[in-house]
Amino acid sequence: MNLSQKCQYAVRAILELAKHYGSGPVAVSQIAASQAIPQRFLENILNELRPTGLIESRRGIQGGYLLTRDPATISVGEVIRLVEGPLDPVKCIGDKNGPCCPLKDNCSLFHLWARAKTAVEDVYDNANFRDLVEQEKALSRSAVLDYCI
Repeated sequence: MNLSQKCQYAVRAILELAKHYGSGPVAVSQIAASQAIPQRFLENILNELRPTGLIESRRGIQGGYLLTRDPATISVGEVIRLVEGPLDPVKCIGDKNGPCCPLKDNCSLFHLWARAKTAVEDVYDNANFRDLVEQEKALSRSAVLDYCI
């Protein structure tokens, strides 16, 4: 399963907002610059996320976007589902009653796909944004600067 560029940008935008959680709104231009996201594309993504209740926007000179919940309660899986939909590796896993493969009832691959879905969901659903912020802080502290002349 490949995540779209839009989905990757959405996750990165939420990560940036998580870094500033509790500090007030973050300007779109700041999110875009910090996460290397084209600003116009980011504006569209944030406008799509706003009605989900995950983020809110504030107008004015001190305006921007902010998370509506603690980053510890927001999983990467939640954001991916908001942008991309279910994490099904194949259609017949998510569509239990709909038209699907004629081999579904006797398909040994069905269980493989179901295990793959469960594994991917487990990884994404157990990664919250507070932990990712802490991981990024630890990575930046451990970065070694090279001052070779």
